[in-house]
Amino acid sequence: MLLLLLACNDTPTDSAARFVPADPSDKPALRGTGGPSVSFEEAALWENCAFLAGDPEEERYHHNEVMPYRGHLVMPWAPEYGRGGLSLFEMSDPCNPIKVGEGFDPFMRETHSMGFVHLREGDPHAGDYVAVTGNLGVQIWNLTDLDDVHVESYLPLEGVFYPDSYSRVILSVFWQYPYVFAAGSDNGIYVVDATDPANPEFVTQYSWDPVLRAAGVFVIGNTLLVHSAEGSRVAMLDVSDPANPQPIGGADFDIVDADGQPREAYHANVAGDWAFFARKEGGGGAMVYDWSDPSKPTKIGDVFSEGGNGGYVFYDEGFAFVGESHWANVYDMRDMQDITLVGTGNLAGDLDTITPYGNVAILSVDDDAQDQHASAVMPWTRAPDTTGPMVLRVEPRDGSEGEATSTRIGIGFNEMIEPSSVFAGSVVLEDQDGNAIDGWGSVTENVASFAPKSPLDSGTTYTLRVLPGGIEDLNGNTLETEFTSSFKTAGVP
Repeated sequence: MLLLLLACNDTPTDSAARFVPADPSDKPALRGTGGPSVSFEEAALWENCAFLAGDPEEERYHHNEVMPYRGHLVMPWAPEYGRGGLSLFEMSDPCNPIKVGEGFDPFMRETHSMGFVHLREGDPHAGDYVAVTGNLGVQIWNLTDLDDVHVESYLPLEGVFYPDSYSRVILSVFWQYPYVFAAGSDNGIYVVDATDPANPEFVTQYSWDPVLRAAGVFVIGNTLLVHSAEGSRVAMLDVSDPANPQPIGGADFDIVDADGQPREAYHANVAGDWAFFARKEGGGGAMVYDWSDPSKPTKIGDVFSEGGNGGYVFYDEGFAFVGESHWANVYDMRDMQDITLVGTGNLAGDLDTITPYGNVAILSVDDDAQDQHASAVMPWTRAPDTTGPMVLRVEPRDGSEGEATSTRIGIGFNEMIEPSSVFAGSVVLEDQDGNAIDGWGSVTENVASFAPKSPLDSGTTYTLRVLPGGIEDLNGNTLETEFTSSFKTAGVP
């Protein structure tokens, strides 16, 4: 009888303590049909076949990157002085786009990046959210209802002041849920806790002396990379404790031209171990660095565009997409020692942005667009994308030890991925006893993040499993083979 009682008492307690991850296929249903599903004739390539319009009164100004979300294309638009919005499009037939949702806000300013999170049913803040820039700080938009796309919250940040368009504004954001990292120009980096998207809270601010004019910010795991606006300086921070960022030794450097001289860049993008910097003025193109070891960043590639003036750069499955202000180029980067030009897109105005979207690219004009022609759809390759995403980088690194118990997981992919496909089911973190860890997923561009909901245990080995059939790209192609990696936390178990 005693043995029976012990068995009855032990089993429920043990099972109640365990988190059981969902199947990797248990993702929220897409609301749209995903990326382009049509093929193009050779003669149709590099020719604009459709246009994506924002607000009729302000849409000529400041269109930037686009991203997939739940089967739709999300396009931000806003002049740098504010009054902007988000438009969502059905893009299965990209030359016949259908607008399915839209929101407006007087305090949204030109945004250079977007971070997405899908908080699943059962979460106290369940819904679909995206973080962008506001005139005085960070905005979080609610995309849960396509008939009611709206700003969920707006957090002004101390020291941010418009119309100082370069020195005291928020230039980009990275949402590694629950934390939003905002590049605040001369003010450095702001950290915001957005656990509750309706009530974000300021955490801390990190600035450099001498000043680093923070433009683009990227976070993989516990490592943050930031580059300067219209400058050559790049720096990295350890953000394992988001409330106390720390500089990484050796990770403060100047990007250099082919002659070894510091070279100004406009914006950047990361893809795994590679960081791409769009050269500004005196010729465009991109400079590529390996930042696998933050303490020893190394230049590995360079392509020059005569007469170009760099805007934004994005990477997709071996190709770099670079806005040159006067045109937009696509480069084959599969061999860094032999980078070749694939083709060129054109759109009237200050053509700063070309974002890959399956077998089309979205050209976006920063200023001086023709009416209703600020963004264009341009086929760049014939067949739809049928290749699943690949993991290029994970942090913490495989085999690393002494990691903080506050560690968040970063996974760098070779293309933009569908944010809602990243959750505690497609990404599984297990302790050394095989217990799964509950956590949140979020995505900014090519980087997926997984944040445990509770601190990890000290002195414990954890194994990350990115499961096939879970994470998918904008065309619904999923990861084909399982990816695994392990690390150990600091301290005594």
